[in-house]
Amino acid sequence: MRDISLIIRRVWKSAFMITALSVLIVSGTQAQDVVEGRKIFREKCTSCHALDRDMTGPALQPIVASKSEEFLLKWIHNAPAMIASGDPEAVEASKWSANAEMTAFPTLTPEQIKSIIAYVKEGEPKKEGDAATAGGGGGSDEVSNFSLAGVLAIILISIIVLVVLANAIKMLERLILQKKGIEVVEPAKVSVVAGVAGLFKNKKFIFFFILCLVVTLGSYGWMGMWNTGVHTGYQPVQPIKFSHELHAGINQTDCQYCHSGAFKSKNASIPSLNVCMNCHKQVQGREKYDGNISPEIQKIYNALGYDADHMTYDKSKEKPVEWIRVHNLPAFAYFNHSQHVVVGEEAIRKHKGLQPNEPVCFACHGPVDTMEEVYQYSPLTMKWCVNCHKEAELDIKDNAYYTKIIEAHEKIKKGEKITPATLGGLECGKCHY
Repeated sequence: MRDISLIIRRVWKSAFMITALSVLIVSGTQAQDVVEGRKIFREKCTSCHALDRDMTGPALQPIVASKSEEFLLKWIHNAPAMIASGDPEAVEASKWSANAEMTAFPTLTPEQIKSIIAYVKEGEPKKEGDAATAGGGGGSDEVSNFSLAGVLAIILISIIVLVVLANAIKMLERLILQKKGIEVVEPAKVSVVAGVAGLFKNKKFIFFFILCLVVTLGSYGWMGMWNTGVHTGYQPVQPIKFSHELHAGINQTDCQYCHSGAFKSKNASIPSLNVCMNCHKQVQGREKYDGNISPEIQKIYNALGYDADHMTYDKSKEKPVEWIRVHNLPAFAYFNHSQHVVVGEEAIRKHKGLQPNEPVCFACHGPVDTMEEVYQYSPLTMKWCVNCHKEAELDIKDNAYYTKIIEAHEKIKKGEKITPATLGGLECGKCHY
């Protein structure tokens, strides 16, 4: 009997450890895989792909559902090499898009690619509401409903396993006692409520319940703290409904036409309404409003005090448009647009896998040409920036910026005089930002 009791205790402890570890593993890895996959997908894939619709490349959810993980790992890591090797499945896959070939991502690890696949399979988590999204811009990298349901399912299964094991142990103990000739008194049947109340008198069950509660709340707390200050997906309602999809996408307006500062200064700058008037003196959208001026274009006229009928301005009626800032770095973070857009353009293009016809702006701001209302596409966290600085490969050949730095270093080696002006110290952005 002693041996059997020892075996029973070991079975109990093993079942307890397995279920507890299952909860820890599911809550700690499954949610993180999908969240990490979403981040990587947004950084590297959305310039060509969407989950459920064709873009430059095909919709990904049907493809991921039809292909093995082994193939997808190799394909995402280095599709051009697979095609060049003559792999039949890869050659067939190359026909998915006639517009562009799949970019290689040699820096992605198998674990990162698996995270992307997990995110594509699960899909984009639904937003809680348009009002909440527009007003607060909380982080979108939250614990997914699927992952939380998995944690709760594991907890429920674990409780059932423990209850079944407890009943099995009691049955075995009764059989052992009966074989020894000891009379066993059958306990009176109790109600479900009383049974549940009895569970909470069991120290092992209470410990397990508290452990599950701590793991679940800890997962919420950890993800909440991790996303504090991250405003990915922030999409405020602007005073004028300016459509980037219409202007940058359908009309193919160059980004620098409006945001000229991005190519020559620290700030990209908000274009003045005079830039809008270059087109909208003539383009008034009357054909869509029964001969009346489009309400959104009329807002531009009102802000400038412009009378469209007489084509005159009244300065006394001028009122600036109060645009709501979308991308907002901390005050202590210095970011120079021209440094990235001009000096680092080729490195960023290569690292992010941008197509030749795509502006370098897409690397950080995402596919702006598809945004009806612009939103914050990238997390803009320190980790996100540092990872890019670690992985992007600079091409210093024929780059005037790095040529000047090399020349300055050569002067230092020769002991020649070096001043801050030599290193760009006279640039306005060094002090005024």
